Amino acid sequence: MPDITRRSLLAGTAALGAVAATGVRAQEAYTPRNLSGTSVLITGCSSGFGRLGAEHYARAGAKVFATMRNLPRPEGAELAGLAAAEGLDIHILEIDVLSDESVAAGVAEAERINGGPLDVLVNNAGIGITGPAEVQDMEATRLIFDTNVFGCQRMVRAVLPGMRAAGRGLIIPISSQLGRVIVPYSGHYSATKFALEAMGEQLAYELVPHGIDVAIVEPGGYPTDVWVNRNIYTRSLRERAEERHTSGYSAVVSRMGEEDGSGRSADPMDVPRAIEQLIAMAPGTRPLRMPVSGGFVPQTEINRVTAETQVGWLGQSGFGDAIRAVHD
Repeated sequence: MPDITRRSLLAGTAALGAVAATGVRAQEAYTPRNLSGTSVLITGCSSGFGRLGAEHYARAGAKVFATMRNLPRPEGAELAGLAAAEGLDIHILEIDVLSDESVAAGVAEAERINGGPLDVLVNNAGIGITGPAEVQDMEATRLIFDTNVFGCQRMVRAVLPGMRAAGRGLIIPISSQLGRVIVPYSGHYSATKFALEAMGEQLAYELVPHGIDVAIVEPGGYPTDVWVNRNIYTRSLRERAEERHTSGYSAVVSRMGEEDGSGRSADPMDVPRAIEQLIAMAPGTRPLRMPVSGGFVPQTEINRVTAETQVGWLGQSGFGDAIRAVHD
């Protein structure tokens, strides 16, 4: 095994640096791609990146399975109306990522309509609950992990048998900058996204022999409606929190659930466009991680160093072929 020093880790290589920065270059030099013949299933399409992505990939020619929970609902009807008006190949399906049964049924229906295994899974559904870690009770902790982590695992397990049988596929977990760096008082959001990053990387190695890629997308802060539900969950937590846990963080607790969603001007379409580029790339050439941000990208150096560490540590081991395939 090569000798790894702090100096060598920070020095890096040009190749790994290029991979780490791919997402930034992709959004700066956007070129529309043709996704005709590609089936894409997206979770959490009632708003945000999921809704924008469903429209965008369909306009690029993809067959899109836009999923959301609690159908029928106005957001589903609105998207169906848009698809009919524009002649887009969008199918609105119900999937609640908190339910094993709902996930299994929704994926099975998508595969039936598609006439076979899906090409792409975009694990987009997720929530945030803010506040000090001590204030996060087990109800909040279970909900955010069940949605952001276990929900993604349910979806992966549902689509992989078909993808493996086909010998192809692409899984795209939507992580975050906060899946690599940590902001205080963000609840367990970073904890769930760190877990998603680890799950995605492990999957990437294990799926190399099956011809299936994993590309983790790491958005920065964008002005989507994610803060609306975050406020609902966070206010509920604040209202039931016990004083013995909140007393040490009075100023922070007083602001829990009061985010107004302002102060962000980056274009949320950066994320669907970056995913479009990933889908269009040749299998085996996609980067493991794609940062997407309208501003600062703090995770780029972390991505580079961890990639070099993995290759240096396991690149010559029995796992070396898979490790190198993912990072090279």
